[in-house]
Amino acid sequence: MSLNRHQIREAAFQVLFALGSNSDASHEELYRQVLDGYHDQEEPPAYLAQLVDGVLEHQADLDEEISKYLKKTWSIKRLARTDHLILQIAFFEINYVEEVPGKVAVNEALELAKKYADDTEKNFINGVLSNKLD
Repeated sequence: MSLNRHQIREAAFQVLFALGSNSDASHEELYRQVLDGYHDQEEPPAYLAQLVDGVLEHQADLDEEISKYLKKTWSIKRLARTDHLILQIAFFEINYVEEVPGKVAVNEALELAKKYADDTEKNFINGVLSNKLD
């Protein structure tokens, strides 16, 4: 059974989170560790690498754009790591993945937030992304 896009986004989130703690870690090893729970998954899905590599490659541009939607008293550095990564993945999909509608990227980000953030952070992420789509 192959992974669906939601599972791939969650795996990308986990890989990016791990890379934030150890930027020298092997992507392939992290993919293997994250995908270990999916027994039939021998090779990392191409979309997983697209998300991870894309967020890493466009990190500065993504952060610059995210900053535009933050209150003036906030900065990227003040964001919780989980919120930051969820926003980066969503902004990457909205900006660079044509086959993913913006509303889908927002909904998927909120699903990640339900699992990895509290209600206040989820509402914050929703507000930032809603403003992005307006």
